[in-house]
Amino acid sequence: MGYQRTTGPGRGRRVLTASPSAGRLALFWLPVLVWAGIIFALSATPNLRVSQDADLDFVARKAGHIAAFGILAVLLWRALAASTVRRAIVWSWVLAVAYAATDEFHQAFTAGRHPAVTDVAIDSLGALIALLVVALWLRKRSRGDAIGAD
Repeated sequence: MGYQRTTGPGRGRRVLTASPSAGRLALFWLPVLVWAGIIFALSATPNLRVSQDADLDFVARKAGHIAAFGILAVLLWRALAASTVRRAIVWSWVLAVAYAATDEFHQAFTAGRHPAVTDVAIDSLGALIALLVVALWLRKRSRGDAIGAD
C-alpha cells in the first residue's frame, strides 16, 4: 500500500492506493532482465549463423529479431503494467525500440557482426506486432468476452 496525492478538486488529499510490493515487482522485472541478457548474449556471438544456406539464414535471423523483440516488448508491458505505469503499452514499445538500438550499437564491437538500422526497424516491428496482440487481447477481455469463445 502507498499514498498518492490527488489532483483536481480537493487537491492535496492523500489517498491510499494499492502499490505493488518490491518482491512482487521483482517477479515481473526478472524475466525482462533475463530476456534482455539472452538478447545481449546472442548479439555478442561472433559470426552468428543459423544455417549454411544464405537465404535460409537471412530469413531465420530476421524472424528471430521479430520474435525476440516481440517477447521483450510483452515482458516489458507486463512489468510496467504491474508497476502501475500509465500507458504501459506505449512505454514498453519505446523501451523495446531503445534496447534494439543499443543492441545494434553493441554489435559494432562484436567480430563478424555489424550494426544495421534495418534490424532496429525489424525489431521495432516485432515489438509493435506483439503489443498489438496484447492490446487486442486486453480489449476483448475488458468487454467480458470469454477467451477462446466463438
